[in-house]
Amino acid sequence: MTGFPRYAIYFAAGADSALSRFGAELLGYDAHTGDELPFPQQALHVVPDWRDVSADPRKYGFHATLKAPMALASGKTEAGLMAACAAFAGKARPVPVIRPVVDAISGFIAVIPTEPVEALQELAADCVRNFDAYRAPLTAEERARRKPEKLSERQRDYLARWGYPYVMEEFRFHMTLTGRLDAERRGPILAMLRDRFAALRLDALEINRITLFRQDGAKARFRIVGEWALAR
Repeated sequence: MTGFPRYAIYFAAGADSALSRFGAELLGYDAHTGDELPFPQQALHVVPDWRDVSADPRKYGFHATLKAPMALASGKTEAGLMAACAAFAGKARPVPVIRPVVDAISGFIAVIPTEPVEALQELAADCVRNFDAYRAPLTAEERARRKPEKLSERQRDYLARWGYPYVMEEFRFHMTLTGRLDAERRGPILAMLRDRFAALRLDALEINRITLFRQDGAKARFRIVGEWALAR
């Protein structure tokens, strides 16, 4: 199938971390193992249609985007991309630390930072630039799916240059838990997710790794195929 497999460079917490379990349980999918998981009863009690509410992020696994999904450019290979990930992670840099909260962002509910963190913005921008040589150009269909007519001029420029509109100054770190929700629905769902997140007692989160995800076909879920700790 043209355009597949696709690869993405994300931040995903380690498989054994409380944050990773939090996200995997809510999405009903563990991208580390490829396993489907039962939804928490609390989520189903508050949101009987939780399966539908969480359907969009389930496809991608619990993550934050650093380099958006891409098909590989001609002549590039998965092994080469993995080697590039290892080289990137091995370069010493400040490891970003955020204060995470659960909140709404553009109609979705996600784990986001309480305030911008410069080192995180720089890490994301470095990922966008560093791995762009591995990205196949967008097809006309892929570009149209981004609805460029609804983007700002700068976002359209970024879509043309980097294959994704929400990069550089437009980047906002988020680990998505729901699809887009109407305002009247968000209140009880947000309260439930904040309650579950509070139980983690996660006051600080290091963005201390990059993770390579692969999607084998249009209907397939993304699955983790490699992860690398960032050098300090």
